Order: sequence, then C-alpha cells, then structure tokens
Amino acid sequence: MSGHSKWATTKHKKAAIDAKRGKLFAKLIKNIEVAARVGGPDPAGNPTLFDAIQKAKKSSVPNDNIDRAVKRGGGLDGGGVDYLNLMYEGYAPGGVAVLVECLTDNKNRAVSEVRVAFSRNGGNMADSGSVSYLFDRKGVVTLPKGDRTEDDILEVVLDAGAEEIVDEGDTFEIYSEASDFVAVRTALQEAGIDYDSAEAQFVPSMKVAVDLDGARKVLRLLEALEDSDDVQNVYSNLDIPDDVAAQLEAEG
Repeated sequence: MSGHSKWATTKHKKAAIDAKRGKLFAKLIKNIEVAARVGGPDPAGNPTLFDAIQKAKKSSVPNDNIDRAVKRGGGLDGGGVDYLNLMYEGYAPGGVAVLVECLTDNKNRAVSEVRVAFSRNGGNMADSGSVSYLFDRKGVVTLPKGDRTEDDILEVVLDAGAEEIVDEGDTFEIYSEASDFVAVRTALQEAGIDYDSAEAQFVPSMKVAVDLDGARKVLRLLEALEDSDDVQNVYSNLDIPDDVAAQLEAEG
C-alpha cells in the first residue's frame, strides 16, 4: 500500500507503533530469514539481506532478533524453516485490484486465510494473471524529505537509474527498475542521505479512485489481509482522492 496515497503512507507509519507491532516484527524477521537463505548470511555480499536488515532496524526490531534471523536463514544454527513465496490475486469492492504476497510454511493455511479475508470483506479472489498485469515490478526507495527538494535528490540518483521521484508529503519515493534500486540506495548512502526503506514492490500502472464509502470498504479488506501472519505484502491500485483522505483522517 505504501506510496499509493498520502493517507495510506501516514497510516503505514502509525501501524509501526500500534498494536500490530508484533506482527510487523514477525514479517520483517521472516524477510531477513528468507534473504539470508537465498543469498547467504553476509549482508555485504547480499544486498537483499542488507535492505531487509535496514528495514527491520528502522522499525526498531531488536538487534538480537535480527542476528538470530540471519543465523537461522543462513543455516548457521542448524535450524530454520523453508518458506514458500506465493502470490494471490483478487478484487476489492469497487473493482480495485489487489495483489497478495505470502511467505508461508503452510500453503493450505495461507490460501485459506487469504480467501476468507476476501470473502468476508466484499472482495473476491481471481485467477492468476487476471490482476497482475495491472502492476509493474519496480524498485522503490522511500526517504524523509527534510529540507531537500526533488531536484536535490534527482541530482544524486539520476545516474543510478532513478526513473521518477514522487512527492508524498513528508517523504519522497524514488522509482526505478527493480534491478536498479540497490544502485539508487547506494547513491543516496554515498551522498550521506538517509532513507527509510529500499525494496522491490509491485506498483500499479493505473489506479482506481474511490469515494468515502469505497475507501472504507477497500481499506477494511486490505487490513484484513495484512492481519494474516502468512501475508507479507499487500499491493493495490487504490487511489484515495485528497478530499476523501481528509474525511478518513477526520474519522480517526
């Protein structure tokens, strides 16, 4: 959901410090384990692991938990779980497209929880390929604005492969090809610019605007999906217009 409306971004930040903190920690730890398993336990030679660790640290996951996850994933402690990476597709109310990325050790449980979340919240699952064509795999680097302008950032990241910088209020989001986000992140680091997260995401090529009632329904479904322990990421082509976002903020 990050990057698809200012309200969703604000909500995402709040989520890191509310009751969902435990679930967030578990998902970040799982990311680290999988990255260490796939690319090895050395962050210096494994950019995916490096970014997974950075994201966990930004969300205040304790260093001990991070270290244990690296060891588990890298097979350094003899333990660890083999996670399956699964993608499910569907529609939220109002025709909003939804992609659900799961990391799970139990495929039957994962698909069951995803199906229940869709059916109980007015959505429906769709066949593979019926929604995914509406999204592109992109590198997304998010950083706090501070006192920098878009041009300041562009000077640093353009040669690294950045395609677009989007102003999201308090933050900038830098879009690139999925294969270039490590180079973009490295360019920022070398310029001494701090960033919040750097990862490959599914970005919608077209968005579906909703009214207040539609926004409530779609967000309810997205939150139900994110609530599943097996669900790692939820992407949608939801567009919440500014006036609707303001009404949602007023509702708290």
